Amino acid sequence: MHGIAGGAADGLIDSRAAWMRLFAAVMLSTLGSAPMWSVVVVLPEVQAEFGTARAGASLPYTMTMVGFVVGGVLMGRLADRFGVMVPVLIGTASLGLGGIAAAMAPSLVVFGLAYGVLLGCFGAAAVFGPLIADISLWFNRRRGIAVALAASGNYLSGTIWPPLLQWGVASFGWRQAHLAMAAVWIVTMLPLAFALRRRAPMPPPRPVAAGSSAARPLGLSPNTLQTILGIAGVACCVAMAMPQVHIVAYCVDLGYGARRGAEMLSVMLACGIVSRLAFGMIMDRIGGLATLALGSVLQGLALLLFLPADGMVALFAVSAVFGLFQGGIVPSYAMIVREHFPPEQAGTRVGIALSSTLVGMALGGWMAGAIFDATGSYQAAMWNGIGWNLLNLAIAMWLLRRGMGRRRSSLATA
Repeated sequence: MHGIAGGAADGLIDSRAAWMRLFAAVMLSTLGSAPMWSVVVVLPEVQAEFGTARAGASLPYTMTMVGFVVGGVLMGRLADRFGVMVPVLIGTASLGLGGIAAAMAPSLVVFGLAYGVLLGCFGAAAVFGPLIADISLWFNRRRGIAVALAASGNYLSGTIWPPLLQWGVASFGWRQAHLAMAAVWIVTMLPLAFALRRRAPMPPPRPVAAGSSAARPLGLSPNTLQTILGIAGVACCVAMAMPQVHIVAYCVDLGYGARRGAEMLSVMLACGIVSRLAFGMIMDRIGGLATLALGSVLQGLALLLFLPADGMVALFAVSAVFGLFQGGIVPSYAMIVREHFPPEQAGTRVGIALSSTLVGMALGGWMAGAIFDATGSYQAAMWNGIGWNLLNLAIAMWLLRRGMGRRRSSLATA
């Protein structure tokens, strides 16, 4: 029976059905990741309507990020148990209800809850980590590029949704714009969700002997490796958050205006999409750990380039370089999980790993702002990001050395 099941699974791996599923996953992620960007776009209008300070108006963004972190783990567990279609259907329904709830919100607190619970935790989180984990199960030879493509949906969303939503807000108001988004989510995502009804092709689980490489990936307990990957995820994204979260404010401080800053962010995200595709092909050749180390080195170099850059042309150029250099880091965590953990744990393990990167983004954005408030300059905040990036690089190199050492040991034993 195991041979028959394994043969059926092998027939679906890297197949046309797998590529069609990847297309559906990218579309779902592009559509469903909109709340991560829409909450920023409508911030000025929400602040004006509810008569709150900028800190209060930023609360929905914080609640969205917290919801995304929690939801990534919860939805991953659901995907492991019932298949990815279940969390995606929950996410679609939650996005629709969340858009309506945000549009009808009578207060900032209700608006924040709509984003944090419905649009973040049960909505956008359901179409990021669980879809990346699911796609990783459908590919073997092209797993790296497939995972990178699935992870690109979030950046595509950040490229497409903000200008559309800004047009809707200017034309109809932020409440009507949320109702329109809710309708788009329901109409477009439901048929895509049902395209994922087939469960991922996995061979039957086999017993794992104590002390084996499967029981102790990289010579560590599974939970220890998961924790280390989580620390690495926080560290890399604290560093990543400095340019992504503060580039607009930095341009305002330099006198170039928010519009130029927004253009630089768009350039950064667009180059990030190219980067994720390029790093996906690299991952297929060198593996997840080596890709993480390479991405960490390049991201550190890009952060160093920001230190002397204060001219508009220089900032555009460095923003493009930063996007090209950092795009492979986040997908590499999903690849590492698939290389070192059982496939039946992919949803939960990938969800935890990717959620740690979001914790890093939230923490890094806050830390950079706090350091700026204390020093009056983004130079110290950039050095803080470089320090966190060095921590990420140290972890990546340590894990890579362990992997290479165990590989040499197994070859010598054979």
